[in-house]
Amino acid sequence: MKDNFLKVQSVIREVGKVVVGQDLMIKRLLMGLFTNGHILLEGVPGLAKTLTVNTLANVLKLNFNRIQFTPDLLPSDVIGTMIYNQKRSSFEVKKGPIFSNIILADEINRSPAKVQSALLESMQERQVTIGEDTFKLDMPFLVLATQNPIDQEGTYPLPEAQRDRFMMKLNIDYPSQEEELKIMKRMTDLNFNNKVKAILSKRDITSIKNSINNITLSESVEKYIVQIVFASRNSSSIGLDDVKNYISFGASPRASINLSLAGKANAFMNNRDYVTPDDIKEVANDVLNHRIILNFEAEVDGITSTEIIKQILEKVEVNS
Repeated sequence: MKDNFLKVQSVIREVGKVVVGQDLMIKRLLMGLFTNGHILLEGVPGLAKTLTVNTLANVLKLNFNRIQFTPDLLPSDVIGTMIYNQKRSSFEVKKGPIFSNIILADEINRSPAKVQSALLESMQERQVTIGEDTFKLDMPFLVLATQNPIDQEGTYPLPEAQRDRFMMKLNIDYPSQEEELKIMKRMTDLNFNNKVKAILSKRDITSIKNSINNITLSESVEKYIVQIVFASRNSSSIGLDDVKNYISFGASPRASINLSLAGKANAFMNNRDYVTPDDIKEVANDVLNHRIILNFEAEVDGITSTEIIKQILEKVEVNS
């Protein structure tokens, strides 16, 4: 396990040679990749999301495709279509950009629901049907979807059921002054070398997945995870009667699964072979914030899902 941990640290350092100040995003992307999860990023344009994913794909020796979602995009532009071959007088399959290891679905909320559904079905089933043929997607397969803040014009918000398919949702913030100064110096240097060396192979990634799978999750931590998710559905059970008035729907059982996987991945990132409650607390907001659906009353009072998750974590105790 230690060898795999050191390799992952090398990946983070190598990506850091190009990308400034996005260590958390890099770690979360790797956690998604190693646990077969997908990541949803929300933030304004220009925060190095595309650069980070592109650089990470190069360091991991994986194929990378970027799909720019627009209002006129069609499902066939994502998954592929059948085209007529005049020489052979028959139809043949033309595969779309979804056939890659790492997909950047840029501004996913700029396209209509039918295009979003085409992508999200591929994420869930890890296969694509074109005409009468079904094709398995190459593994590993990671979708990083970015979306603009919902209040921007010309967006189609992802339905709750589709957001639930993402393992984590990260809110990307602006860099600090020191980081932005470093970014400016680096990106205005016309001689800056953004080449990175490939560190992990597909075999290494499989080995890391096995290491994470073997990490111990005690029964007390398992119960702790379920209590947190259950509290999002019935906050009165832990004495948060006020919070209950703000929640329309709590987190689904998929949240428990992803919280467990993310906890294991976080333990691995800290070079431990067992999960602690602190691992769960560290990833809880990223796993749960897009799964807890708030009502209009919460919007009026300025209550966010992050605040509710914080209150739940403060109330739920670990029972040994």
